[in-house]
Amino acid sequence: MAAKARELRAAGKDIIGLSLGEPDFNTPDFIKDAAIEAINQNYNSYSPVDGYVELKEAICTKFKRDNDLTYKPSQIVVSTGAKQSIANVAQVLLNPGDEVILPAPYWVSYSAIATLCEAISIEIPSTIETNFKITPAQLEAAITPKTKMVFFNSPNNPSGTIYTEAEYRAFAEVLEKHPNIYILSDEIYEHINYDVKPFSFAAIESMYDRTITVNGLAKAFAMTGWRIGYLGAPEWIAKACTKMQGQITSGTNCIAQRAAITAVLAPVEKIQFMVEEFKTRRNIIVDLLNEIPGFKINIPDGAFYVFPDVSAFIGKTIDGYTINNAGDFSMFLLEKANVATVSGEAFGAANCIRISYAASESQIREAMKRIKVAVS
Repeated sequence: MAAKARELRAAGKDIIGLSLGEPDFNTPDFIKDAAIEAINQNYNSYSPVDGYVELKEAICTKFKRDNDLTYKPSQIVVSTGAKQSIANVAQVLLNPGDEVILPAPYWVSYSAIATLCEAISIEIPSTIETNFKITPAQLEAAITPKTKMVFFNSPNNPSGTIYTEAEYRAFAEVLEKHPNIYILSDEIYEHINYDVKPFSFAAIESMYDRTITVNGLAKAFAMTGWRIGYLGAPEWIAKACTKMQGQITSGTNCIAQRAAITAVLAPVEKIQFMVEEFKTRRNIIVDLLNEIPGFKINIPDGAFYVFPDVSAFIGKTIDGYTINNAGDFSMFLLEKANVATVSGEAFGAANCIRISYAASESQIREAMKRIKVAVS
């Protein structure tokens, strides 16, 4: 979709891009200043494969402060983005034929990463009526003797859903019966939440020794291009991830790591202005989408996406375009409304589209106006 949008822009079309999961803020100055200081201090050599000790210690402090998780530096691995952290974990734990449970909707890379490990993705569907949450009964029903991992992502990309502590503890009761299953908890959107505080799965005592907590700086700190992700895990898993990473990328960018120390140790209040702006945009886009007949909307509790159900348009012909699926509808919006969105099919939710509100309020308002005209 991003490539198609670029083509249309090159052809002179005025495309509003609501497809990318990238904050439109600049990296805060206090983080940029830390990077400049690191350059002036001549940080230019290879960094340790698993990250600078000072950064790993800072991450341990962050985990304790924000998530009530106790990790040692030997349990932390810093990677080139949270995606590499997830890929490392999958590579060291999954064998061909293992099954990975993916509560849907899920981030598109989960299934691709599992496939690269020759594992099998098992999707558990959910709907907008349940706020895109699965139940413990669904989780139990999906488990087989081949199940090796479960991927949880809260706040969720693409839906913005946040699982509560009580809901996670109910999943833990199911997983306690299956001690050979590992849990990957992707918490990259942790700080982007609206009055619903996320809960870390590893904070459940019975789950700590088989949960890998993945996080990073891209979303909350507007540092997508800095490529800093990290994980906290049982020490043997962290060591295996370090060994894997050492043969692929080695240590992460040295300047970005030094800046990351400042970022993770900063009070969360220093980035709250971005969260408040995202909340304002969420309220605007939800209100505007509710004015467009055919869009079924829930109110996301976190991240910066809405994930409307567009099944009312599937099977219809609009202005000469036949809409057979969400992908067709997303392409229709791009070509007729000049608004780029993403089909939900790649997220395991074939009747939905993802719309990012990590864009300016004026762009959001204009995009919703164009969509309303296009489908009317």
